[in-house]
Amino acid sequence: MVISTLADSVFRGVETAGERVSQALFEPVVRLGVTGLARAGKTVFITSLVANLLDRGRMGQLVAARDGRISAAFLQPQPDDTVPRFEYEAHIAALTGARPQWPDSTRAVSELRLSLRVRPAGLLGGWQGPRTVHLDIVDYPGEWLLDLGLIDRSYAEWSAAVLERIARRPEAAGFLAVLGETDPDAAFDETRARRLSQAFTGYLQAARAAGYSDCTPGRFLLPGDLEGSPVLTFAPLPPRPSAPRRSLARECERRFESYKSNVVRPFFRDHFARIDRQVVLVDALGAINKGPQAVEDMRLAMADILAAFRPGRNAWLSSLLMGRRVERILFAATKADHLHHTQHPQLTAIMQALTRAACDRAQFAGARTDAMAIAALRATTEEVRTHEGQPLHLVRGLLADTGRQAAFHPGDLPEDPAQLLGPARDGAAQWLDGGYRAMTFAPQPLTLKPGDGPPHIRLDRAAQFLIGDRL
Repeated sequence: MVISTLADSVFRGVETAGERVSQALFEPVVRLGVTGLARAGKTVFITSLVANLLDRGRMGQLVAARDGRISAAFLQPQPDDTVPRFEYEAHIAALTGARPQWPDSTRAVSELRLSLRVRPAGLLGGWQGPRTVHLDIVDYPGEWLLDLGLIDRSYAEWSAAVLERIARRPEAAGFLAVLGETDPDAAFDETRARRLSQAFTGYLQAARAAGYSDCTPGRFLLPGDLEGSPVLTFAPLPPRPSAPRRSLARECERRFESYKSNVVRPFFRDHFARIDRQVVLVDALGAINKGPQAVEDMRLAMADILAAFRPGRNAWLSSLLMGRRVERILFAATKADHLHHTQHPQLTAIMQALTRAACDRAQFAGARTDAMAIAALRATTEEVRTHEGQPLHLVRGLLADTGRQAAFHPGDLPEDPAQLLGPARDGAAQWLDGGYRAMTFAPQPLTLKPGDGPPHIRLDRAAQFLIGDRL
């Protein structure tokens, strides 16, 4: 195992070295990872980003686009023939058709290459011709990213943490009932193991629907071609210091280790470890709507996510010798169009507070981080009405469930994020100062001028932070 790991590391180092030399001498490549927690809008983000880089009329905060230095943008075949292509054409058709609809969510890794012809800035632009910069966008489920935190955990540590966390959650009642009828020291039986893992998967599905973020192992929710395999047929059990051989506890432990070796590590090696820029999309409004426990769970999940990134600056020599490190990480609260713009500063402040500890560690290690509120595709318009003599800021859009137009005020977010994060950390069951409602809007029919991409909120600022320095 040690020899295999060493050989793989050497091969990856040689492969990375070749890539970096090629990029430095010819056409630079920026690998942008896009992930997020459930229902954060990863597919819409990528689709709108690509559309707005192809037609840059709404990208005023992307300096290279504002200055007219991007002369062309075009899609090319991706360099990795073994990874599914991100279905950009199908997704943009769904969003811009006569009856627009949200595209299907991310269920596996996919990739897309967008190439940009860019004229250098400053004095170089006068005598040096344009160069090509390749943007390789890697889309992957956030559930898989959270799995990286399992690598350094033993089965006993993971089981103890999960069982402690879910003990008070009603979503776990079914699984805990099955667990209570299970003897971990009993001889292993495949039927019993399958019943236990199915009950645990049911809990994970219910927890994700309830707004919780700590839904690992991620492949239990998105199994793909691993569905039904032994590597996904285990569950957390109460720690057993000396479980008998051939017992249920010993086999679950073995399968947990197999999951790390055969599922998590290959994903890290083949995809995640090669990313230089990363955006993590978060449905913060959805978590706030679910209540304090969902907000605290999201905060802890984002701390785990940051720990997985190995953040630090990608100096050329260190990249050549030791592999890539993520240089910039953006935490973006999506669906900002569900709020009137007067509340966007509060949403941004909440996002910054949620990621404060994680971002401090990343910045100490040399990575740049930022947090902002965005909407990759704007689905609402704003209006102001008078209510009891006071202005009431509303957003109007098409309701996803009925298709009817509705004006909506979700509630005022606090100026001080501690008013949310304090009760969340203290384990409050609900908000004391009132509730925060969330609506699901359908995309609006679009009429785009030539040269304009889909309407958005701060997508250009996000692009400037993530790739602006490389253009």
